Amino acid sequence: MKPILYVIIPCYNEEEVLEVTCGIFIDEIKDLVNKNKISEESHIIYVDDGSKDKTWDIITRLSKCNGCINGIRLSRNRGHQNAVLAGLLESKDECDISITIDCDGQDDVHAMEDMVDAYNDGADIVYGVRSDRSTDTFFKRFTAESYYHLLNIMGVEVIFNHADYRLMSSKVLQELSKFKEVNLFLRGMVPLIGYKSTSVYYERHERMGGKSHYPLRKMLMLAFDGITSLSIKPIRLISVFGFLIALLSFIGIIWIVIGTINGNTIQGWASSTCLICMVSGVQMMSIGVIGEYIGKIYLEVKARPRYIISETTEGENRR
Repeated sequence: MKPILYVIIPCYNEEEVLEVTCGIFIDEIKDLVNKNKISEESHIIYVDDGSKDKTWDIITRLSKCNGCINGIRLSRNRGHQNAVLAGLLESKDECDISITIDCDGQDDVHAMEDMVDAYNDGADIVYGVRSDRSTDTFFKRFTAESYYHLLNIMGVEVIFNHADYRLMSSKVLQELSKFKEVNLFLRGMVPLIGYKSTSVYYERHERMGGKSHYPLRKMLMLAFDGITSLSIKPIRLISVFGFLIALLSFIGIIWIVIGTINGNTIQGWASSTCLICMVSGVQMMSIGVIGEYIGKIYLEVKARPRYIISETTEGENRR
């Protein structure tokens, strides 16, 4: 039996590129159907993440023109991860497999066929991994690779050079729906599910239109969210750092006592000021990290909905 594939595409202010890439996605779906690899009931699901431009109008028009396109509109901008999750959870009971991909055309859509083949070979999760970063600038390549290394060092299990281009079976989606956290980092959550997984490799291209909505600042925020959502290593590092400072302070006290007994102490404020500034800085940093964790606990305890759907192209209001 051919699997029903739902392609989940999050969108935020993508009016310049939406119609350009839509045809590419449709052609790929048709090609996979013609090759008898997926069912004719397969769909493309656009998730409008509270766009302020004409993105939703375009999605609505595309849906009317093509029966394989559906749209979901979130009530407000909730961020890329929440938009992806909304599409996945709203589709989990209707599809056999899902593929998440951005709408800017950078990810090679032809890798979908390799993902479907890997699923048919028994994999429940197939990660789309960039084969190289030769087209990136040195700064972008350095920061991206450092990003993945930092996550691994901090105990977050992620696939190197993998973003959110992946295939998941309905079985995986059912398990993902049991994860109730508000602070989302899907790149780290999906590997926690387990099940058989593999990777397919592809080359990433330039955007086909518009500007990127994921600058360095947002990448850093996403990395920090990933670390604090899935790892307690930063708190452990604070404990270790505090122990080392306490040890150095103890050694310093012994040195001062010995110097006082021998009459070798030198009156001055420089050394004291340096020590006070260092300890104060460490304390402020430590309080900030702990505060970040407390803030996340605060958000989780509220248990607010991770997304609210205000409208669909099928005319339904769902939550």
